[in-house]
Amino acid sequence: MIRYITLLLCLYIAAACNNTPYSSESPVNTEPLPVIGPVENHKIPDFTFINQDSMLVTNATFKNKIYIADFFFTYCPTICPKMTKQMLRMYDVYEKEDRVLFMSHAIDTKRDTVGRLKEYAMNLGVTSDRWHFLTGDRDAIGEVADDYMSIVIEDPDAPGGFDHSGRVILIDKDRQVRSFADGTNPEDVDRFMRDIDQLLAEMDAAKPTSTQ
Repeated sequence: MIRYITLLLCLYIAAACNNTPYSSESPVNTEPLPVIGPVENHKIPDFTFINQDSMLVTNATFKNKIYIADFFFTYCPTICPKMTKQMLRMYDVYEKEDRVLFMSHAIDTKRDTVGRLKEYAMNLGVTSDRWHFLTGDRDAIGEVADDYMSIVIEDPDAPGGFDHSGRVILIDKDRQVRSFADGTNPEDVDRFMRDIDQLLAEMDAAKPTSTQ
């Protein structure tokens, strides 16, 4: 636990020290992006949820892709609109990068039905081939939040009935957590996008070179 907390503190300190606005022309760090996790070789376990198009979404959906995950609910009166705004900003930045996908877990499984998530996605102008809004078993969503090192707590005293973090999480093609950001903070999301670019550069560098 101490090691995990130390890693998170280092990450947020680094974010606070780097307030350069994000640009698609920003230089990519040549140092490998660290794998962040509570234990060695931590990976997101197998999961099965349903998206806004009533399609099953599993780990296989993201084969050879990287993705950005978050936890929200459509009726959230506090941080979720800010998070969604930043997720949509990243969606637009990586619109033409088919290796980058998005996944939002709906934590209010009673009200956030498939139909509600479909309407929400349509209002944002996004499609399920790039951004999956997921629902399913309430306990399963709560458990997978732990795997993403995010907080989801049903609390009748919290605004909207849920207490959850505003974290966005970057997952690599090997199902490992690689970076976090405060999804309500545009400057931190700028830093996060540089991490995305760095991870894409790692994928490019790992491609086998063709021989004549």
